[in-house]
This record gives sequence, structure tokens and C-alpha cells, in this order.
Amino acid sequence: MLTTAALRRLPPLSRDFFNRDPVTVGRELLGKLLIRREARSLLAGRIVENEAYLGKDDPAAHAYAGRTARNAVLFGPPGHAYVYFIYGNHHCLNVSCMPESIAGCVLLRAMEPVFGLDDMAEARGLDLPSLPRAGQLRLISSGPGRMAEALGITRGRDNGKDLTSRASDLWFADDGYRPERVEATRRVGITKATEQPLRFVIAGNAFVSAKRVP
Repeated sequence: MLTTAALRRLPPLSRDFFNRDPVTVGRELLGKLLIRREARSLLAGRIVENEAYLGKDDPAAHAYAGRTARNAVLFGPPGHAYVYFIYGNHHCLNVSCMPESIAGCVLLRAMEPVFGLDDMAEARGLDLPSLPRAGQLRLISSGPGRMAEALGITRGRDNGKDLTSRASDLWFADDGYRPERVEATRRVGITKATEQPLRFVIAGNAFVSAKRVP
């Protein structure tokens, strides 16, 4: 059972974990915890869905057109947060991959909340007691915008943050959980390079954001 003390004891994933290609990182990041420290409390969710973006060789990637002030985090070092604001209403969290100067990242699309549900529901403007009866717990963090809001992730607060540092208030950790089955599908919500199977999900998890994509 996860407790505040147990979460605090978990070391962040290492920079070496992210210093690899986004496909490998995306697959292995499934099942890991994303932890946010808020004042004296902790929030945590298990990553159940993400997408790999391949930098300059990927027309759907933010780094495809080259390095800019906006996307500089994607060019390294690995293990840092790249946060962008989309559709004028929600943030999306990515983590940089690959050696410094080589762009690549993984977009976090959904997590299963495992600790601090009350605080996450409140951040989402949801009434937690009513959600289980309606079968709507997935409204807390199913989808990139929802999970960012649940953890208070914004570009101003988190862009460029080192997610491998013990000093950070946002980090990934491994509590030993391993998915039984991982599926790879086409990415969703994009119009370029749509044929590549670069979306990874924990098969059968209720918090995966989109319907199964061939």
C-alpha cells in the first residue's frame, strides 16, 4: 500500500532512464509513478498511456522544424519537463529523451490516480464521493489535459523542470509495478505521421484516454 512515507522514499528515475530513444522510454515508462509535491502533501498517479515523438525525423513532433525558444527543452538534457498549452484551455506534459542536442520526447496522455485522490479531484473541480457511483473516476486524469490539471502542471510552473532531481516537486519513480500487457497503436489527435504505432497503453486499463486505435 502506498503511503506518504513510502512515496518519499522512492528515488526519482535516473537521467540514464530518459537518455534513450523515445520508443524505449515510452514503453518502459508505463506503470511508473508521476509524483507531485504540494506543500506538505503528495499526489501520485500511475502512467497508463503515452506517445513517443521522434524529433527532427517526426513531422508530428514540436521539434521537427528545429530548435526555438519555445521547444528548447526537447533538445536536452534528458529527463526534463516540456509543457505546452493547447487549444487555449489545457496543458500537456512531455519528458525529454535522447542525449543533449538530439530532440525527442514522450507525451504523457493518461494516468491512474493512486494517491491524493481528494486533492486531484478538487483540482479538477470534481466531487470525488459522487464519481465512483457514476463510474467516472477516469474523469480525474484520463487525458493529457485532465492529468496535468489534476497535478497542477502548467508551463509557467513546470516547463524545463528536472524530473530526475530529488529537489524537484515533480518527478517519476518506480514502485516495482509492471504491466501485464502493453499495446502499441497509432497516435491520436495529430494529422501528420499518423501511421506509426507510437502510442503505448497498459492494455485494459480503465484510465486510457482514447478508444482502441488500430
